[in-house]
Amino acid sequence: MRNAILTALLVASVCLPSLRAEKKAIHPKEFAKGGPFTPGILAGGTLHVSGQVGRDLKTGQYPAAFEDEVKTCLQNIGIILKEAGMGFQDAVAVQVYLTDMELFPRMNSVYTTFFPEPRPARTTVGVAKLVGTARIEITVTARK
Repeated sequence: MRNAILTALLVASVCLPSLRAEKKAIHPKEFAKGGPFTPGILAGGTLHVSGQVGRDLKTGQYPAAFEDEVKTCLQNIGIILKEAGMGFQDAVAVQVYLTDMELFPRMNSVYTTFFPEPRPARTTVGVAKLVGTARIEITVTARK
């Protein structure tokens, strides 16, 4: 009986493509085309947001104030979430990368204004360097 069930599941997973998660690129118009990554991928109802930094999408500049950089980073993520029909309330996991862990309390003060309760699971890691002069990078996984 157990072997029959396993065989049926295997056949169904191979023969029925609808059981496999289709990938859809999420590429808001605000984001430049090209580059080696897509801002977001929607697969099986789960959105995977590529790491975003706090660079202004129009000017390409990083804000001088760290709190403004965090806010810009999260606003950029918000654009991707919205394009996928989601919002910050749909986030289930967040990874934050900081070039200086001393910035953690300042990041947290901005972060908590974007993510409502219950806030997503989160990991915060200190790293040596990020792209350009970025001090923060954030990735998000969201699901409606």
